[in-house]
Amino acid sequence: MDPQVTDRPPIENPPAPEKRLDSWKEIAAWLNRDVTTAQRWEKREGMPVHRHAHEKRGSVYALASELDAWLQSRKPLQEENSKQNENEERLDFGVIPERHRARPRWVLWAVTTTIAFAAVLGWVIVRRQPSAVPQQKIRSLAVLPLRNLSGDLSQDYLADGITEALIGRLAAIHDLRVISHTSVMRFKNPQRSVPEIARILNVDAVVEGSVIRDGNNIRVTAQLIRGATDEHFWSETYDREFRDVLTLESDMAQAIAGKVAATVTGDEQKRIAQVRPVAPEVYESYLKGLFAVENGNARSDIEQGIGYFNDAVARDPTFAPGYVGLAAGYSQLGTVFAGVSPSDTRPKVTRFARKALDLDPGLVQAHLLLAAVLQEEWHWPEAEAEYQSAISLSPNNPKVLGAYAGWLACEGRTDEAVVDIQQAQALDPVGVSGTDVASILFLAHRFDDAARELRSTLAVQPNSVDTLWQLGFVLSANNRPDDAIP
Repeated sequence: MDPQVTDRPPIENPPAPEKRLDSWKEIAAWLNRDVTTAQRWEKREGMPVHRHAHEKRGSVYALASELDAWLQSRKPLQEENSKQNENEERLDFGVIPERHRARPRWVLWAVTTTIAFAAVLGWVIVRRQPSAVPQQKIRSLAVLPLRNLSGDLSQDYLADGITEALIGRLAAIHDLRVISHTSVMRFKNPQRSVPEIARILNVDAVVEGSVIRDGNNIRVTAQLIRGATDEHFWSETYDREFRDVLTLESDMAQAIAGKVAATVTGDEQKRIAQVRPVAPEVYESYLKGLFAVENGNARSDIEQGIGYFNDAVARDPTFAPGYVGLAAGYSQLGTVFAGVSPSDTRPKVTRFARKALDLDPGLVQAHLLLAAVLQEEWHWPEAEAEYQSAISLSPNNPKVLGAYAGWLACEGRTDEAVVDIQQAQALDPVGVSGTDVASILFLAHRFDDAARELRSTLAVQPNSVDTLWQLGFVLSANNRPDDAIP
């Protein structure tokens, strides 16, 4: 053995680890103050607070020893202010300090007159100042993909799954427009600022945060940011065991809904707060299945996801989301891209969607998947009933409104279809493209309007194959074949 190592004297008393406070809430609790006071002290009095170099403004931490030292240095100032306030209070209550009692009356008159004049002048100045602009009510929200800070890319499925679950719970609120999971995933690794993203998505506020998993423990941080001003007006850190992740998602959704002051009905509150017990391994298989199906680019990815969903329902046959996952997986397998015959996949989509709804009638995606199969098999009234159920559960869901617009167009109710697809685009301008709107306008024989939508899309995406293809059909239908050929 190396003598340089063995001869080194042992460390008898290693230093205790530095206590670190990882959020404004923890900092405020250490100071025995509220978060607003803690933030004011940092801004106005130089209280030592650090910011993560890899995080955006609002992700902070502080060292307890530094805060204690700062508080000690602040005490003399507090004592001086306390004495000054005591003298002011005695004056306020008509008690004249000893040093003022021998003053001549004209001095007191002069002082009184000066104070009165200053008060009037102050009142005039305040009246002339513009009144504070009230904060606009938050009516729309985007939950950006939570960042996986575990240092393990294989944990991405967890961050994406919690993001989607949070969006799903908030989307149940009729008073709040929430951008779809598909649209926000385009900003998973954003190079844009929060105000830019808010402008693109046309939302009032943005939720961003991170997920860290360490064995059976999980930490999720989240913060609310006003899109127009980049103001961070709420932040929270949730430390839980992984088995409590569903409760964590519910608590986050309720906190955000309360902070944006959304009007929540009784039924909506029940759906947001609903938590059923589920074994950690069941939920983990489910999240892995979602990640494989939604992020995969090949048939093998979809089949892998179906395997995870099968594992989830095998472990817990009462876990309804697992059956929704199976229905979604087989629905994707039955497309021309995956290459499996719809005659093989549709019965499975129907069976698993119905099984999910038997267990939980409030699952929006199950209604939507079942409606699509019924429509494809020409069961029009039954399909509409499922679409209406989905709309009643999630009235601001652009995916639901877009799918129902297609059903309305097939029924010849094209004016209603145009209204619904345009509403879907207004709710989610990224997820519902001009090409989607143009396809409904085409079926409504509004060819000029459809062409305008498609050309607007091509101005941004000039090489979009689908948009070029549709524009050709629109121009041909509008008796302009020479323009359609290029």
